[in-house]
Amino acid sequence: MNFSSKLLENAVAEFAKLPGVGQKTALRLVLHLLNQDKQDVERFSTAVTKLRNEIQFCRVCHNISDLPVCEICSSHRRDHSLICVVEDTRDVMAIENTNQFNGVYHVLGGLISPMDGVGPSDLQVDTLVERLKPTTDNEVKEVVFALSATMEGDTTLFYLHKKLKNFNITITTIARGIAFGGELEYVDEITLGRSIATRVPYENSLSK
Repeated sequence: MNFSSKLLENAVAEFAKLPGVGQKTALRLVLHLLNQDKQDVERFSTAVTKLRNEIQFCRVCHNISDLPVCEICSSHRRDHSLICVVEDTRDVMAIENTNQFNGVYHVLGGLISPMDGVGPSDLQVDTLVERLKPTTDNEVKEVVFALSATMEGDTTLFYLHKKLKNFNITITTIARGIAFGGELEYVDEITLGRSIATRVPYENSLSK
């Protein structure tokens, strides 16, 4: 692709680094920004810069947050005895959109994938184990695994079950209304909501 400007070429190259964005799409986005008022472009730039510099991760559940402890973990209206284990923030957003879950979350930050060099030590597993230890303030009664129906998801789920099975808690997994290979974030809200509402004991899911 030939560019009439080095500045244009550099901007397109940066946009093209975004997932799912090719050079043609990147060029269209850059040209769109050039047609906007300078103030709009500056707001866009400021928002991205502030996001990168000021975003935090909740010290309890590891979800993206503006504060040291996210709004979900700090809410007294949530059921803190019920923890839903997910891969990343996108899954938290997907489940919240169903309005079918009133517990709290634990974001692993990925899935076990030996092919990609991701092992249990790369995930937030130890902090999950710590959260399950009974305290005077709170006692976890149930952990729900809400991981994508992929090989990596099942591998992670199996590993976590082995780590948690000795705790005096109920371990469940979302019902498999989700096709194998399906990413949680792309499942429609009704199907995902029903999968959470009709969750089953993890041991039962192994026999299917």
